Amino acid sequence: MFRSRPGRGRAVTAALLAAASLMLTLSACGADPITPQDARAEAGTDGKAGDAARRVDCTKVKCIALTFDAGPGKDTPHLLDVLKEKRVPATFFLLGSKHVDRYPEVVKRIADEGHEVANHTWSHRILTDLDESEVRGELSRAQDAIEKITGRKPTLMRPPQGRTDGTVSDVSRELGLAQVLWSITAKDYSTTDSALIRRRVLENAHRDGIILLHDIYAGTVPAVPSIIDELKRRGFTFVTVPELLAPGKAEPGEVYRPEKD
Repeated sequence: MFRSRPGRGRAVTAALLAAASLMLTLSACGADPITPQDARAEAGTDGKAGDAARRVDCTKVKCIALTFDAGPGKDTPHLLDVLKEKRVPATFFLLGSKHVDRYPEVVKRIADEGHEVANHTWSHRILTDLDESEVRGELSRAQDAIEKITGRKPTLMRPPQGRTDGTVSDVSRELGLAQVLWSITAKDYSTTDSALIRRRVLENAHRDGIILLHDIYAGTVPAVPSIIDELKRRGFTFVTVPELLAPGKAEPGEVYRPEKD
């Protein structure tokens, strides 16, 4: 007979409450998340908005997007070596304080090697806890720091913990930022076990999915090569988030999140 471990029920309840909180937050902002399929369909067969990003046709190819949050960090150069060797593009949601400002040469390399450079705020404050001016400061300060290094302001952002609301959406729209959530997470912030990180990603991988990882945690970068190899073996093509949406284009202020199979 199966017996629950002490605390297991509390952990499950906490996870469910966190998920419910996120859904309530999304509902409060009045925005149903847009799926990659919807973004592509809304563009239509003659859609031109995202054509510049259309390296592959994700209506015909089994696409998946690999994304990394809260870097760059000391392991990011090695991660970039892996991505270059395996010819995999990724989307990096960069954190300003102690990351972008500490590793400007890595930020430039990310951009120069063709990855999508995106915004993860300046100091990882929960945006739904802030007033409008504070939200603007968190996003615009990171925008300016990234632009100074790469010559281009990001068009995508990911709110810390995926928490957004009407104010965050309004400020994002003002700053030209679309909000990108995820559908696959290894919860690599809670473990250094690379095998576990790999298993969690592979168990949840699906077509048109967006994988959330962090290149700042010890177990993550070592797990990436085998994740890539296995997903390629399963027939997945890796794309950036803009490529996943093409010929649609991420619209400022909107929230994008894939549906799981």
